[in-house]
Amino acid sequence: MPPFTTLYLVQFSGGRSPCYNAVHKMGAEAGDDIVLVNPSEVVAIMKQVPEGRLITIVEICKKIAKRHNVKGCCSLTTGIFIMTAANAAEEAARAGKSLGIPYWRTLKSGGFLNEKYPGGQEAHKRLLENEGFKVMARGKKYQVADYEEYLMK
Repeated sequence: MPPFTTLYLVQFSGGRSPCYNAVHKMGAEAGDDIVLVNPSEVVAIMKQVPEGRLITIVEICKKIAKRHNVKGCCSLTTGIFIMTAANAAEEAARAGKSLGIPYWRTLKSGGFLNEKYPGGQEAHKRLLENEGFKVMARGKKYQVADYEEYLMK
C-alpha cells in the first residue's frame, strides 16, 4: 500500500470538469464517483514498468480507478504527478541518486512523448530509443511506433 492513503472520491461534474474528455472516455458520466489520485499511487505504478514495456496516463488512470472501484480518475492531477515524478527522478540523478522511477516509459495518451519531461521531447525520445523503441515524428510531436504492442498488462 502506498504511504499516502488518503482517498478523495468526488462526483464527476461532466462538462465542467477540466479532465472531462479523458474521464468520460473511461466510462464515467456526470454524477459518477471518480478518484482524485495521490502521488504515491501514480509513482508506484510508474516504478512497475519494466524495460521493454510502456504505460500511458490513460492506463495509469484505469488501474487506479479499478483499484478504487470507480469509473475514472482525474487525468489532470495524474499528469501533474507524472511530470513531478519525472523531474524529481532527474534531480536525484543529477545528485548521484536513483529514485527508481523509469519515467520515460510513461507516455501521454496515444503513445505521444511528454514535452514537459526534463529536457523536453528530444530527451524523452533519446531515452526511449536507448531502450530500443522506435519514435516517429508526428508534426511537432513525437509518438512511439506501435506503442500498443509494448503496453504493460
